[in-house]
Amino acid sequence: MQPGLKDKLLTTALKILPQHLLAAGMYRITRSTWEPFKNMLIREVVSRYAVDMFEAENPRPSSYPSFNAFFTRALKADARPIAHQPDAIACPCDGKVSQVGHIKQGKLIQAKGHDFRLLELLGGDEELSNTFAGGAYSTIYLSPRDYHRVHMPLSGQLRGMIFVPGDLFSVSEATAQLVPNLFARNERLICGFDTAAGPMLVILVGAIFVGSMETVWAGEVTGPKDGPSTWLYEKDHKIFLKKGEEMGRFNMGSTVITLFTRNRIRWDKAFAPGVRVRMGQRIGSIRLASKRKSKPDPGSSRPAAT
Repeated sequence: MQPGLKDKLLTTALKILPQHLLAAGMYRITRSTWEPFKNMLIREVVSRYAVDMFEAENPRPSSYPSFNAFFTRALKADARPIAHQPDAIACPCDGKVSQVGHIKQGKLIQAKGHDFRLLELLGGDEELSNTFAGGAYSTIYLSPRDYHRVHMPLSGQLRGMIFVPGDLFSVSEATAQLVPNLFARNERLICGFDTAAGPMLVILVGAIFVGSMETVWAGEVTGPKDGPSTWLYEKDHKIFLKKGEEMGRFNMGSTVITLFTRNRIRWDKAFAPGVRVRMGQRIGSIRLASKRKSKPDPGSSRPAAT
């Protein structure tokens, strides 16, 4: 899909407007508990995006205390079956696959004809970038109609979390074609885990009107605007999450990028750009040790995030 005039005008406006001030305003609006207002917002989204409320744990739109509570709603226990095979990688979220592939020459594809550097995506952390050089990645865009909680692709122990401040451009398909280095420019939260497939990163990318990003272990996460903030989870702060367990959520929509190290996983052929996916479905598999190439993963001894 080629960006239209409306997309170009919106992108130009976001280069001028105070993005973080707009996001702060949206944060307050979406948490309003005034019934006529919050119910109007909820009805509009349910109608415009054909949201399936029958799969929600609470199917009554007007019963949510705020628009944000509706937007981050839980689903029924059986609404998203988790890929049960031991070697299967589960999709971390609902959405549309933007890109999927392998990191080449330190770069990931953002959109057709556009790429961005792994080092910049990871906030300039050279050691972490070396760990994932040549690895596999996937990018999934969450639209307003989607379920907005993010779950574990594999079981893993949390090793670290990095909050990288940045811009808050839209992350739509059109904007990805218009804004260079979009995912390496926008605010993002990098969560690193040790898994059966080695180090894994799940990156929550913020966007315009994303009021905040949350994790199940830290709640809302933010930090100073002058540089990355890092948290380590070791010794007395060990956190282990099983495949399919919730790990975080977006308060409004955005993008999830998942990274694995070299030669550790393979993506399923059906998991391709343009395909709509649902949290929990199988999207790939862990490579068996006997089938991996003999060349060691660069930086494989380093924790997933420090």
